[in-house]
Amino acid sequence: MADSRTQKARPRVLIVLAVVAAAAIAIDQFTKFLVVSNLELGEVVPVVGDLIQFRFVKNSGAAFSIGNAYTWIFSILAAAVTVVIIWFARRIRSIAWAWVFGLLLGGTIGNLIDRLFREPGFGVGHVIDFLTIPLLPAIFNGADVCISGAMVLFLILTLRGVGLDGTRGEKPAAAPEPEAAPGAQPGADPLAEPEKS
Repeated sequence: MADSRTQKARPRVLIVLAVVAAAAIAIDQFTKFLVVSNLELGEVVPVVGDLIQFRFVKNSGAAFSIGNAYTWIFSILAAAVTVVIIWFARRIRSIAWAWVFGLLLGGTIGNLIDRLFREPGFGVGHVIDFLTIPLLPAIFNGADVCISGAMVLFLILTLRGVGLDGTRGEKPAAAPEPEAAPGAQPGADPLAEPEKS
């Protein structure tokens, strides 16, 4: 019975994962298009006072602009992560985990598109970053938000013990104690020979 339920759930889970990933990619690329089309490089636009600002930058490295000279390595790593997520998706039976991997896949592909197709060239393109808040020293984008959201969901599901199949890990029930022989004292060893009177 459980096997039939998981088999039925699998197509729906994969559809959710694909839709979430596609939506994440679309939103990420659309917001980057708006930024590139409407802002000058380095321009700062307050959105919610100083709480949220748009600051258009091009990032050739990883988070916090680390590793600017190794853009092609980040491109290879992002491509590898994409392949691993797609391969791993067949093991997922939970809608919640489909959201985790959908957001992670969409965010990874969103930034990979920049690295592959933006200037200065294929595989070494600069990622468009534009979001900044005072609590974080980094400038990030929609793809980064998706990846961070996936990590938060990952931690929540892991702490709650939710498996990839959607079930929670429960402690196995204790084995029932064997019944005592007639006339035996409570707590006595059931295998011990009865006392002779």
